[in-house]
Amino acid sequence: MPKDWAGSGVDLHLEISTADGRRRGLEDSLREAIRDGRLQPGTRLPSTRALAAELGLARGTVSAAYDQLVAEGYLTTRPGSATEVADVSPRGHASAIPPAAATLHDRSAPATPRGRAAPAPTIPGTPSAPEVSIPPMPSAPLHDLSPGQPDVSAFPTRAWLRATRQVLSTAPAGVFGRCDPRGRIELRAALTGYLARTRGVLTTPDLMVITTGFVQALNLLATVIDGPIAMEDPGHDFYREVVRRTGHEIVPLPVDELGAQVGTLASATAAAIVTPAHQYPMGVPLHPHRRHVLREWAIGGGLVVEDDYDGEFRYDRQPVGAFQGTAPEHVVYFGTTSQTLAPSLRLAWMAVPQALIGRVTEAKLHADAHTEVLGQLVLARLIETHDYDRHIRAARLRYRRRRELLIARLGAALPGATLPGVAAGLRALLLLPDDGPAEIDLLDACERRGIALRPASPLWHGTGQEGLLIGYAAASERAYPHALEALAKTLAELGGRPARSSP
Repeated sequence: MPKDWAGSGVDLHLEISTADGRRRGLEDSLREAIRDGRLQPGTRLPSTRALAAELGLARGTVSAAYDQLVAEGYLTTRPGSATEVADVSPRGHASAIPPAAATLHDRSAPATPRGRAAPAPTIPGTPSAPEVSIPPMPSAPLHDLSPGQPDVSAFPTRAWLRATRQVLSTAPAGVFGRCDPRGRIELRAALTGYLARTRGVLTTPDLMVITTGFVQALNLLATVIDGPIAMEDPGHDFYREVVRRTGHEIVPLPVDELGAQVGTLASATAAAIVTPAHQYPMGVPLHPHRRHVLREWAIGGGLVVEDDYDGEFRYDRQPVGAFQGTAPEHVVYFGTTSQTLAPSLRLAWMAVPQALIGRVTEAKLHADAHTEVLGQLVLARLIETHDYDRHIRAARLRYRRRRELLIARLGAALPGATLPGVAAGLRALLLLPDDGPAEIDLLDACERRGIALRPASPLWHGTGQEGLLIGYAAASERAYPHALEALAKTLAELGGRPARSSP
């Protein structure tokens, strides 16, 4: 595998074994992806030159693999046209996912493995909470290093406008009426193919639910499951609060250098919310052995909730495939456009197991009936035309350059600090050295200089490590070097001062 996957063409998730030779490994990987439905009929494959460059193979090796699969009927090709996936009957893993038979009012109890009886579903009551005042939206910072947001100045405006015109000029009037609570079938179908191709997700359009952002998806799911929910420690503190407000007991799931310690999950825990591809905020992928342990726990009766919040942005090698593909009947998969396009679009999705789709759909109906339609149709069009792929590819290159600049600049500014898990994502966790400045001092200094970022310590369930969560995507291309320089100077100036404890 090559070291640089940032500039790949149409995104294609392949796991290639070279035990029987590179050509045979590529053939087997493509054949399996077609059989299990991850590569759907009509999907255009990269050119032999492009795929050879991405995989670090000889072009002749790729050409020979393509020729073999054409001869077997898995691929089709015509002179002057791209190689496409042929229309073959899906087999293997895809056959284990039946078309959804659940209707909007299907309230049947979920199937449980190994003959275990499932308790009747209950919706926990919302605990009483003190009144809170909603703070005003903060003004734009002078230097924006906020984590969790892409460079919105690079939004693909032309592609979005082009897709919008195409949708408005061709869509029947009926699309502007009421929508299926699960979302428009056009987007659900487009996402099914896209996620299979790029992330290894195994699902069907009937099992997809489009939501108004990740927070709504998390809230909907929390209302239809009963029992304690494990959440990674450290993890996103705001999402922890979202789950807590649905009345669930939250069980801390410790994280170390191998990812979440899933071996500590108890059988009484109803669900585990994890970030296997790129742990938030430590940045490590879940170790292969722990992925196996987590799968066994799920098959034994647990529910895994996979947050694939930045699975598209890996810079050193091919992205880690989604965990959902290993146990699709026991995993709820979450994705969103908040980091690939813009948070304001309010578009996210869930791939839901058959056993839960009826109750999740009903919860969506009573939450807001359905998600806004025009954005769904436009996103579907972007995916179908591969404009979405092209935008992510360009963003991946841009963010990789920013990451490299951040590593070089901050390493020199504050010796002894560590930046774990920066092989992927749109932000870096800067852990402070014991003899360095305190988190609160750095936050105060950054605030005075107009630098927007986040403290790291609130991400832990209890007492957390001190540090800074630094986003390298939010600022524009022109503004980012200046923001990084301002932060580096702040770190350098405070780096020599004795540390003091935060209150």
